[in-house]
Order: sequence, then C-alpha cells, then structure tokens
Amino acid sequence: MPSRVILEGTLVRLEPLSPDHIQKLLDAATESREHYAFTRVPDGLDAMETYVREALSAEQTGSELPFTIRSARTGQVLGSTRFLELDYWDWPPAWPPGRTVSKPNAIPDVAEIGSTWLAHSAQRTGCNTEAKLLLLQHAFDEWGVHRVTLKTDARNSRSRRGIEGLGASFEGIRRAHVRATDGGVRDTAYYSIVRSEWPSIAGALRTRLAMGSAPAHPGS
Repeated sequence: MPSRVILEGTLVRLEPLSPDHIQKLLDAATESREHYAFTRVPDGLDAMETYVREALSAEQTGSELPFTIRSARTGQVLGSTRFLELDYWDWPPAWPPGRTVSKPNAIPDVAEIGSTWLAHSAQRTGCNTEAKLLLLQHAFDEWGVHRVTLKTDARNSRSRRGIEGLGASFEGIRRAHVRATDGGVRDTAYYSIVRSEWPSIAGALRTRLAMGSAPAHPGS
C-alpha cells in the first residue's frame, strides 16, 4: 500500500487518519449539517467509529489513503478527505487487457480524490481548495499518476461547481451508479484531470489561493 504522508499547506495540514481523531471529527461533523445532503458525513459516535474503521481497513488493501484535515494555524480538526480507487498498472501491459496488479513499490498509476467533507466553519474559506491542491500535487508530482478522478452526486450542484472550479474536465453521468446518501439511487457526475493538464491547473489553483478566491465544494 502507498506510504502514509503528511501534506502541509498554509491553511490546512493533511495527516493520516487515525482512531485518535474520531471525537474531533465528530465535533467537526456536528457543527452544522446544512450542506451534507449528498455527502456521507457520519452523525454520531458509532457512525464515526465505523467510518474511520472502514477507511483504515480499505487503506490496508492499498485501495485508499485517508486523511484528517486540520487547520494549519490552530490545529483544529476540520474534516476528512482521501485518495481512493487507487489502481496499479502492470507494465508492460498484462493479459487480459484491463487486468491490474499491485506494484512492488506501491505507487499507484491512477487515483481518485473524494470522500471530502469539512466542518461548516471551514467551508468557503479556501481550506478545501488547498486540500485538493496538496492531494493533486502528491498524486501528480510524487506518484506520477496518469489521471485523477473526482466525482459527486449529479444533483449536488454546489459540489459540481467546486470541482469545475478546480479545473477538472466533465466526463459525463454514470446513471443509477450507487445508493445515494438519502436512500435513493444516485446518478454520479464524473470529472478528471490528466497528467498533461496538471501544470496549468496547478498554476491556476496556486494563483487562486494567493488571491484568496476559492470555489465552494463542501463534499463529494
């Protein structure tokens, strides 16, 4: 599985998710639940314990790398995010086409960024944008991935605007994809950034943060 890392920014610090974070994550999640309609954000101690346990279990398989988001200024726990759907390509190509295997050095070839949520007080502050920038930098500049996927409930217009504000390209809607957080059936909007696009997107995001402008994107 990929090595655990700490990613430091001006606004946020991403550190490996731990059971020690459960109560602080619960505090962040219960500030206000106004914008969590389309995002899985645990409500209650048992739910948060399950959430963290499942994330850490997925990390052990090499498919995910979860983080706690802290304020770089105060140390307050603000929320969570993660790499998921980490995939490892065999090279040269294996047979049959599409087969994947883990690399010995556990460096993924493609990744997804998601399961992102922030406390109400941290939304529209630039924290999400910087967290995404830190994750994208790690994926493209350290791992050298070919692609990063971002996706959200197709109904979540606020999240979709935020993803588009990052510079990701819309790929389409996967219909009747998964169970939605409200118990219905979710159509999922897919976006991506590929390696050739990353330098220009990175520059735009750094400029946006320096200017204090950040797209809203409370969850995915």
